[in-house]
Parts: sequence; structure tokens; C-alpha cells
Amino acid sequence: MSRRYEYGFIGAGNMAEGIISAAVRNRLFRGSQLAVCDPVEQRRDLMVEKFGVAAVLDNSQLAAEAQRLVIAVKPQSFAEAITPLAGDVRQDQLIVSIMAGVNTARVESLFPQISVRVVRVMPNLPILVGAGVAGICPGRFATGQDVADVQALFEAGGASVVVKDESLIDAVTAVSGSGPAYFYYFVEAMVAGGVACGLSEVEAFKLAAHTCLGAARMMLETGEPPAELRRKVTSKGGTTQAALEAMNLAGVDKAIGEAVLAAFNRARDLGKG
Repeated sequence: MSRRYEYGFIGAGNMAEGIISAAVRNRLFRGSQLAVCDPVEQRRDLMVEKFGVAAVLDNSQLAAEAQRLVIAVKPQSFAEAITPLAGDVRQDQLIVSIMAGVNTARVESLFPQISVRVVRVMPNLPILVGAGVAGICPGRFATGQDVADVQALFEAGGASVVVKDESLIDAVTAVSGSGPAYFYYFVEAMVAGGVACGLSEVEAFKLAAHTCLGAARMMLETGEPPAELRRKVTSKGGTTQAALEAMNLAGVDKAIGEAVLAAFNRARDLGKG
């Protein structure tokens, strides 16, 4: 059956906006090939104005007119938003879920009459600026082409990693889903340190932000391990060594590892409902 839209987004929040922005900006799809459905009129209007997508007022209509559905609602709204679609989703449709803590089996269970194809994705917020990274995992009935299609969608906004074991999505959540917040926390601390040394907050922020950007680009473009790059920056008896020794004494590495583990365990708890 021919569908009007390539992707229909149930929910038009920040993450949906980032995905749509990347797809349109990189000409993966025209705005007219995408549609959104959201109960908040301002969000619908924003998507229409910024990207030229269609706004649909009813999830059932969206399911009828979109080849692929992206479930971009909060996990606690999942059943309320999706259960009414049980009779609308068809065998030829792909469901892409970006809901944290909701596994593919739970999505599949809402459509017992068909072998519904589901791909679960854990993106992160930098997709809004084309620098996101997403963990992707296929459900029981998803095909290789489904995974390739979803990769293309999310790599328009950055990069992706495909995992076959869905339990690893919790690890993806802990590392990259929550990871931007760890980074912002670190930058806040760097700025505070710079201010303590006499810089203005504006000066310290610009220095810290560009330093982090440059360090990340260097790591990605050279392909060198972070430990090796760290060694290149660290001169014996120099300023960097003094800073790293202070971090080691404070147990910064252990605290970061424990933070990732805490996020991982919380993701698992959320997945248990």
C-alpha cells in the first residue's frame, strides 16, 4: 500500500525536532514527506513553520498515512498513545521507538495480530545540532533493511551504533543518552575553576567549550585512543600533570565510572516498568 509520508512522528518534542531537522537539512527527506502528531498546538505549528512538515491531529490518521512511525512520546504516555493504534498498524509498517526504558517486546505486545517490525533507538540531544549519536537495536521481526533505514535517519544527525543484544541499550543510555549532561557538568566545573583563577565567566566559558570541542574532534579525526592523546598533552612535571594528579587524588575517574553505572542501573529499573 502506498503511503503519503515516509515517516510519521507521534510526539513533536525536542528529540523529534532534532531528527526532523537533521533529515530535512541533509536532504534525506523533504519536509512534505514527513508528518507529526502532537496534542500541543504550538509544537505542531513550530514543526510546520520550521521544516514544512505536515501536522496531523489524530494518531490513527498518522498511522494510516505514514510508511514508518516514530514513537517519540514520554515512556509514561506510551500505552495511552499507542494502544488505540492496535487495529491501525499494518504488517508493511515499521515502528521506530525512541522511548527510554520501553523494550521492543513491550511495543510488539500491543500488536498481537501481526508480526510488527520494531526498531528501538536511544538517541541523544546533540542531534539538534547535527552531532548526535544513537544506539540502535532491532526487534524480533525487524529486517536488515529496516535497520539500514533507521541508521540513515539517525546518521543524518550524527552517528550510530547498532547492537544486537537489547539489554545493551541500557548501557547506551548510560554512556551517550545521559552523557551530554556529564559533559556539561564537567564544563561547568572548568568554567568555575577558570573564574577562580581570575578569568571572567564569558572568557572561561569560551575557552572551556572550544577546548572540549577541539579535543573531541582530534580524538575522532586521528582515531587515537584517549589515553594516548592525554599522554601527548601531559608533560612531565608540567601544568597538565599537576591537574591530572589532583583529579586522581579526588577520585574523579572512579566518580565518573560510578555515575555511568548509576545511569545504567536506573535505565534497567525503568525498563522493568
